Formats: sequence, structure tokens, C-alpha cells
Amino acid sequence: MCRNIRQLFNFEPPATDDEVRNAALQFVRKVSGSSKPSMRNEAAFNRAVDAIAATVRDLIDSMETTQPPKNREEEAAKARARTLIRFA
Repeated sequence: MCRNIRQLFNFEPPATDDEVRNAALQFVRKVSGSSKPSMRNEAAFNRAVDAIAATVRDLIDSMETTQPPKNREEEAAKARARTLIRFA
């Protein structure tokens, strides 16, 4: 499950709120052990996703680097190449 969480820092354009929320959702799914919480746990599940997304957004916005921003398309191509090697 967590292998779907991608690096979000130092990209041009910066990570969107949807990307941050999706990463938070994947993390909460992994930690909770369920991809869809029961109705009883749904509010707690959603609060956790919101809290983690806010923390991640704050982290990304606060971090600094001297490295040039990465290109999303180039990184995606590298990932596809690694996948081809892995599953060849």
C-alpha cells in the first residue's frame, strides 16, 4: 500500500493539495489496516487524513533545498524504466 506514496518535495510545479491528501490517505490506510473504514470509524479516519495532510503540506512548504526542482515527467519516466527492469 505505502509504495504508492510518492516524493512530493522539490518538484516543479509544486505538489498539489490533492497529491498531498492522496499521500496522507495512503498512509492512514496503511497504519489503520483498512482501505475503507467502517461507518463507526469513518470520522476518526477522515480526521487523521486531514491532520496528516495539513502536517505534510506544512512540512513541504517549510523545507528548503539548494538542489534544482525535479521534473515530474522525467521522474515518471525513470520510475517506468525501473518497473520494466523489475518485472521483466
